[in-house]
Amino acid sequence: MKPILNSFDEAVQDIQDGATILVGGFGLVGIPENLIIAIRDKGVKDLTVISNNCGVDEWGLGLLLKNKQIKKMVGSYVGENKEFERQVLSGELEVELIPQGTLAERIRAGGAGIPAFYTPAGVGTPIAEDKEVRNFNGKDYLLEPAIKADFSLVRALKGDVMGNLVYNKTARNFNPMIAAAGNVTIAEVEELVEVGELDPDHIHTPSIYVQKVIVGEQQKKIERLTTR
Repeated sequence: MKPILNSFDEAVQDIQDGATILVGGFGLVGIPENLIIAIRDKGVKDLTVISNNCGVDEWGLGLLLKNKQIKKMVGSYVGENKEFERQVLSGELEVELIPQGTLAERIRAGGAGIPAFYTPAGVGTPIAEDKEVRNFNGKDYLLEPAIKADFSLVRALKGDVMGNLVYNKTARNFNPMIAAAGNVTIAEVEELVEVGELDPDHIHTPSIYVQKVIVGEQQKKIERLTTR
């Protein structure tokens, strides 16, 4: 069995100033809401956060941004956060923008033990600066390094006491690859079940990648509500 934690404060107690953290989710879908709030409340700073995006103002990773706990943000999309824009323009926040497919593959490579890979995305653009370019079959490719982190924070619909995880539909997004790429992976689950209750064919993240599990209720806020 994996440690089943009793509080979110306990879940993030080992995260210290200067840590590098991978955070699951896409927009506000599938984000580990309560773990993010616990990091905000803990007050750790100078964090490097790697995630598809940085939440929105007042929610998700936007809470850490507002609290000025993030030193560097690595992601692929940042268009929903005005505070993000303000901090970038004022020089308060370091940003590394990565094409979304490249970001996903760099994280996947980190979890798979692959140190780097070649991709055509970004050739001939500022993304290619200071990176190795190699030609394969008449086409140029960039060498991109794998991404790993001190901690990975993910959210799942269900988890069992061994740490096997199942994600809900599009909440699956970046979570499985992020779960594999952290030295310590903390899983926030909506429902905890016993071993054997999850269909083995439906498990998205095997327990070998998960070190800690905690149950939490999510608000599941909508990033942008559109009505007709």
